[in-house]
Amino acid sequence: MKKYENIENDDLYERGLKNKVPDLRLIDEDEIKHIEPHCRGMQAIHSPHTGIVDWELVTEYYAKDFENAGGQIFTNFEVKNFKPCDDPDFPVMIVDGKNQKISAKYILTCAGLQADKIAGLTGNKNPPKIVPFRGEYLLLNPKKAHLIKGNIYPVPDPRFPFLGVHFTPRMNGEVWLGPNAVLAFKREGYTWFDINLFELFDALKYPGLIRMATRYIGAGIKEISQSLFPALQVKELQKYVPEITTADVSRGPAGVRAQALKSDGSLVDDFIFEYGEGSIGNRILHCCNAPSPGATSSLAIAKMISDKVESSFRFIKRN
Repeated sequence: MKKYENIENDDLYERGLKNKVPDLRLIDEDEIKHIEPHCRGMQAIHSPHTGIVDWELVTEYYAKDFENAGGQIFTNFEVKNFKPCDDPDFPVMIVDGKNQKISAKYILTCAGLQADKIAGLTGNKNPPKIVPFRGEYLLLNPKKAHLIKGNIYPVPDPRFPFLGVHFTPRMNGEVWLGPNAVLAFKREGYTWFDINLFELFDALKYPGLIRMATRYIGAGIKEISQSLFPALQVKELQKYVPEITTADVSRGPAGVRAQALKSDGSLVDDFIFEYGEGSIGNRILHCCNAPSPGATSSLAIAKMISDKVESSFRFIKRN
């Protein structure tokens, strides 16, 4: 066990206790073997109530709850501009590329991969820069699914900005292994072949990305190598579950993380809200960054954002 792992593990455990995570325990090698027979480790934190859900299904029900509360959802609506409107009740207008319009009293944007671009539409000069990082997973052969009983995570290395490979059972019986973290060549770049030269150049010329890449050049090369050669990623996985082999895995899905970067190359790890500029700016609030884990913390994040909206616009009255 590396020195930082022992320190970080104890740190995480203390943080969990302070946050009143139920039944949290520090466990030793024998207990690890009892809970995860195929996992190798000297010490771990066991959180017995940690679970998994189908996030596609959860998202669908979030949408149903929103619609049942009177909300409307518009899909394939690419926001191109915000304009003032003559209607005194709904004085601000959202316009898409097909000249469709939605009028509103107030606007909150949470645009993920496009957060800085959307904020820029209202004149915001320096929102944090969004740089897309793709996380690619491997899939464990179903015949080897018995090797993984629950979620297995490495101890985070405080020197690096991303967590590293972990083991994630899914509701459908699949086991995802990963992810890595590589620069995506477009904001919606889910494969190496998804390329937008303008977006790529825009990211590469950003001083924050240059400084980050210089600072973590060794780790960056390692992540790219693991992406191109899955056998290298399997070696990382074998540190925790030695029985997994290259023959047991295949390429799986990928996600793109909207990573907000400061100009000094450091990651933005907290929420950032900015108002728009101009005559309608005080009616538009941009959530320019929402840190990970967004899905796991989505209900708490929604409460925090609704409190922010209420204090900013003072128009929501909750029971």
